[in-house]
Amino acid sequence: MLMADAGGGLMAAVPDALLLVVASCPHCPAVLASLSAMAKDGDIGRLEVVNVAVHPEVAEALGVRSLPWVRIGPFELSGSRSRAEFEEWARRAGSAEGMADYFHTLLKDGELPRVRDMIAAEPALLSALLPIVANPEASINVRIGASVIFEAQAGSPALRALLPQLAELAAHGDARVRADACFYLGLSGAAEARPALQRCLADANGDVRDIATDALAELG
Repeated sequence: MLMADAGGGLMAAVPDALLLVVASCPHCPAVLASLSAMAKDGDIGRLEVVNVAVHPEVAEALGVRSLPWVRIGPFELSGSRSRAEFEEWARRAGSAEGMADYFHTLLKDGELPRVRDMIAAEPALLSALLPIVANPEASINVRIGASVIFEAQAGSPALRALLPQLAELAAHGDARVRADACFYLGLSGAAEARPALQRCLADANGDVRDIATDALAELG
């Protein structure tokens, strides 16, 4: 569960968990044992277990195709995992850093549609992609995935809310970060993005200058 603090950010809370199992699943008993122990120890607040042989509509509604499947807070995990892994995701649940790690993992694994759908449902989560933008060493598929999602949010209030952070990234020490920041500033459609983009017209890197020029043109 995600909770907003007084400043509008995300703060951590003890998450609940949902586990989907079936009798024929060889890994389900171990996962159930791990999560049950976590519930007993207070690492998760509540554990709901659903046998999909009895309630297949639950798996269908969630789009689950492999078991065991677990949701801890906002994080969806499948396959055999250790208690230590579940504990780590439980600690990350509800934090901006945890969501950023989760999105990075999903994009790295080719799960772009899942990230896109989550942000479409809760646009404020777009901010969790900023650590990817700020990381010049992020893999190309991760950075491309983030770009696709930012493009889908072009002109949205969620993207405009990130203008201060993107303006800072437009002055980053790495040209790849500056270039991406300029592109996203242009996607915002906001006049407030112009000062940061105008500064980038004198950037030492030609690609940054070109993207800033195009972004300013998009802003009119």
